[in-house]
Amino acid sequence: MSVNENASVCVATSPRLLIKLTPTVPAGTPPAPVAEQRKHHTSGTGGGRQEPGCSAAPHTEPGAEDLARVPPVGKRLSLRLRRMGFSGWSPGAVEFFEGLQADNTKAYWSAHKEVYERSVRGPMAELLGELSGEFGPGRIARPYRDIRFRADKSPYKTEIYAALDRGGYVRFSADGLTAALGYYMMTAAQLARYREAVDDGTRGAELAELVERLRGAGLQVGGGQTLKSAPRGYPGGHPRIELLRCKGLICWRHWPVAPWLGTANAKDHVVGFLQTAAPLHQWLDQHVGPDPG
Repeated sequence: MSVNENASVCVATSPRLLIKLTPTVPAGTPPAPVAEQRKHHTSGTGGGRQEPGCSAAPHTEPGAEDLARVPPVGKRLSLRLRRMGFSGWSPGAVEFFEGLQADNTKAYWSAHKEVYERSVRGPMAELLGELSGEFGPGRIARPYRDIRFRADKSPYKTEIYAALDRGGYVRFSADGLTAALGYYMMTAAQLARYREAVDDGTRGAELAELVERLRGAGLQVGGGQTLKSAPRGYPGGHPRIELLRCKGLICWRHWPVAPWLGTANAKDHVVGFLQTAAPLHQWLDQHVGPDPG
């Protein structure tokens, strides 16, 4: 699952969706969360090379603190938001981010903070509230970038994103809407289990078939970072070498700005994606899973 900043997406990240995105990915790629990655599904340090085998994945990585400090949305969604219901993001939300891209300063943020709360964060909270019954509570990442070790000192993220506790990631920006799920960057132990499963004739074939089916449905599937050649101990001519070279595996879909983003249909697109891509996450949970401890 483009992203406009390379600080730490793809989320307390959902133990289900851990995506850490690299800084220079084409528009349409999602960013990712990183909170419990080390324990569960992802982590890493962005900047991985994209090789021919695995397609580029989302790229903005929220540090663990990004979501950990934000209370879950869904269980305690305000009565006002529940009554209103999700009705999409208005053109004002796109204009807000376009303006922030052009003037990423505290002055702009302060002058437009009400627009952010009403037209950007409000709809995201409403959407998460409506998704919570099927996908669990969601957490919205903080809008502030961690610039401590960054050359780019722009203080604000030019996107809003959130992770769902049962798996899933949603992002909105001036580029449009993105949904994603999977294990963006695996720990060494997870990667060992992943490669063992991919190498296995039965489990590996099941994954390869699933990936092809998702791609046939118009979804993107790939690794956030990939090896240039076969991992140590595996032959370069392995029938599933593309999957073996991936250091994580995620599925995502990006929708550019269109009129329907300003309607409740935006929720239908996200739900449809999460339901279609769920088998990939289930495969990863079953054959890779979290790290103990």
